[in-house]
Amino acid sequence: MAEINEPIVSRAAIAGHPLHPMMIHFPVAALLGLVASDLAYLWLGDPFWARASLWLVGVGAFGGWIASVAGLVDLLTVTSIRQKITAWCHAIIAVMMLSLASLNWLLRYAGPEQGMENWGLYLSLLTAVLIALAAYLGGRLVYEHGVGVDTNS
Repeated sequence: MAEINEPIVSRAAIAGHPLHPMMIHFPVAALLGLVASDLAYLWLGDPFWARASLWLVGVGAFGGWIASVAGLVDLLTVTSIRQKITAWCHAIIAVMMLSLASLNWLLRYAGPEQGMENWGLYLSLLTAVLIALAAYLGGRLVYEHGVGVDTNS
């Protein structure tokens, strides 16, 4: 691993603490929990799990879009972030993932039990895979490139 020389400061931060990594935890947890609630609905057939899935995908999608605004601010306003291929890959995969989550929510919204079980699960699983990829790239931005890390302490 390369040594981080120059800190890359986030512009979307409060008291030097970057907002994007703080905001992303709840949407990620909701979208990963969505896979479990989809499986529970398929196995048990209890409508509670279909409603839980609707709420989880809604929290995940809308919360993710809100968190992505902070990441977008950094991507577009910090030159050293914008110059990193890893940052662009992270952003593109995150947009793909949030688009799938939004589609998943939209398809469920009319009626969480309207034959969406299989498609919902497929979209949930694909979203989870994209979350893993985006998280890996986000980790590389922090640990390899020092994005949002105070290296002067």
